[in-house]
Amino acid sequence: MMQELIAAILIALGTVFFIAGTLGLLRFPDIYCRLHALTKADGLGLGLIALGAAVLLATPGALFRIALIWVFVALASATCGHLVARYARQTERTPRHD
Repeated sequence: MMQELIAAILIALGTVFFIAGTLGLLRFPDIYCRLHALTKADGLGLGLIALGAAVLLATPGALFRIALIWVFVALASATCGHLVARYARQTERTPRHD
């Protein structure tokens, strides 16, 4: 019972971070702020959801697979964010200062 409650709280917090990242993507003024909000919030959101799933699935094999998924998604997210920011800089898309 306590395990399920802790997992539910962690998964709910992860979902809140995903929603915050999505709102940042929609509301921030330029590509650099949007990328920052999206990569940071989604990374933390995925980490919390993975931790919540790990609390529910306490077998070593499941924990290893969850950790592996989290690492690969974190690396892919950082790499994609870097590539998008570099492309924006190379095409001279400068931050707006309103």
